[in-house]
Amino acid sequence: MNCQKNKFQLNKKYAYLNCAYMAPQLKSVEKAGRKGLAKKRQPNLITPDDFFHDLETIKILFSQLVNCPDKNRITMIPSASYGIANVVNNLPLKKTDNIIVCGDQFPSNVYPWMSACQKSDAELRIITAPDTTEMRGKLWNEKILGAIDEKTQAVALGHVHWADGTLFDLLSLRQRCDEVDAALIIDGTQSVGALPFDIQEIRPDALIVAGYKWLLGPYSSGIAYYGEKFDKGTPIEQNWINRLDSQNFSELVNYREVYQPGADRYGVGEKSNFIMNPMVIAALKQILNWQPHHIQTYCHDLIQPLVSEAQQLGLYIEDSAHRSNHLFGIQIPEDKQDALHQALKLHRVSASMRGSFLRVSPHVYNDNRDINKLIRVLRAIV
Repeated sequence: MNCQKNKFQLNKKYAYLNCAYMAPQLKSVEKAGRKGLAKKRQPNLITPDDFFHDLETIKILFSQLVNCPDKNRITMIPSASYGIANVVNNLPLKKTDNIIVCGDQFPSNVYPWMSACQKSDAELRIITAPDTTEMRGKLWNEKILGAIDEKTQAVALGHVHWADGTLFDLLSLRQRCDEVDAALIIDGTQSVGALPFDIQEIRPDALIVAGYKWLLGPYSSGIAYYGEKFDKGTPIEQNWINRLDSQNFSELVNYREVYQPGADRYGVGEKSNFIMNPMVIAALKQILNWQPHHIQTYCHDLIQPLVSEAQQLGLYIEDSAHRSNHLFGIQIPEDKQDALHQALKLHRVSASMRGSFLRVSPHVYNDNRDINKLIRVLRAIV
């Protein structure tokens, strides 16, 4: 794959290596949004079918992206916390139970579990990273697997760690969860769209993805997959569109106790967003055209000079077998962090500090010039 910078409107004077913070907007996504805005000018042209057509298209496209055989297990959500809240709401806990999360996990996949455990007096087990730079990712995965026992009700974490890109061994976690009948809940916000994810292979009980990062969609958009464990659950929101036969507008006052089949019972109210949904569709089509495995390959080749330089400068980066290529961390000594902030600003590089790690998150719009800018930043502080 060649660099795809021409499909975006990035300022070429800056190196934007920060997709994990927020994706820049594709030209095609902006065009779709403008078209949606124009359509909203004349609401008499918006038909009942328009409330559902784009939703079906999104479900089909996302199903293709994650290899989900049943599009009805896909629904729209506004945020990761919303999607996780539906999971927590339908996973009863008692005092002897425990929930497994990883250390320094993104708050949207911690606070809901924290609240649920406090209410039920269950245990929230936070499995921190090992205090070592030798086989850190491998040892972290082993710690998580070792923490799961017969009282574990759910393991909730990302495919990659949002701060440093550590890869979590989802296949081994799935196997261990099966052994103890625990749910596997994946926050795919920092991976799905750039890292291959296969529903049929990993078999998560839920996959929750905020849409404004690696799905390249608008802010306040998201997509969720809910497996069989949640087929008869109760959604956190009672809206008209998640009820059976809501497509029939003339019968909406004939209130139904039955929800839409599959995951649509968990969909957010007003999910028929006539402006954002076309943008989500345009983004998904572009990602499917590129394909996540090609994105990983592009990023792998792109970052090699940076990885080599950082290691030569004595800075820690997880080994390639236990991290992703689209999101990874460079550990910065505490006494160098102020200088780093100044150097990033001076050299016009956008990347985020998360804990002690400089989080670098490139995409196919980045090129060698961007990488060289960051290399100059590292050389300036070490």
